Order: sequence, then structure tokens, then C-alpha cells
Amino acid sequence: MEKFNLQDKFALFTDHWKPKVVASLNEQELKLVKLQGEFPWHLHEREDELFLVWRGKMRIEFRDKVVHLEPGDGLVVPQGIEHRSAAEEECEVLVFEPRGTRNTGNLEDEKFTAHSNPTI
Repeated sequence: MEKFNLQDKFALFTDHWKPKVVASLNEQELKLVKLQGEFPWHLHEREDELFLVWRGKMRIEFRDKVVHLEPGDGLVVPQGIEHRSAAEEECEVLVFEPRGTRNTGNLEDEKFTAHSNPTI
């Protein structure tokens, strides 16, 4: 049981789209990720995802709408819903999802798929 500071944890990395695990609880992981640019379209067949913006602005695109998020805003993307996230400028985001969830869901992408989620 050790506290962590989000600002300090985000300062430990600079790469985009590669989630870092900061905490685990009840088969869930809290991941920190920096976004910039556009992520590919994908879905998670069995996992819901919660996005919570810490710094910056982002959007989550669906085939029929776009949701804009700013600091303090959150959104749950239900399992099975195709989506992609994007940020014009660097954005820092907390992602809550079941342990072992691949960031690209049903998509294997050479550039974006994180094959491991290191703990920081």
C-alpha cells in the first residue's frame, strides 16, 4: 500500500499510445497513456474501457458520433463498440480496464499494439 502521484508517474515516460500500469485492483488495471494523433479503429469484444482525461483534450470517435473530452471528463466505451481515440496535441489519460486487455482490442497493428503494459 503505497501512494502514487499521477503527475510524477506521467513524467516517467514520453511515448504515445503505449499504456503503463500504475495500479491493479479486483482484476482491473489503471493505465496511464499519452495520446497524440489518431489511433486505429478497433473494438474490445469482452472488455469495457473507461477513459478519464487528466491533461489536454481528446476525442473518441464512433461510427455515428464523436465525443470530445477535456480534463476531468470521462467516458465508458462498452464492449463490442468500434471506436478510435485521437488528440490534436498531447493528452494524458487514465484508462481503467480488465487486466490483460490489449490496447488495440481485435486489431494487431505494428505501430500501435502494445505487447506488454509495463508497471511504472
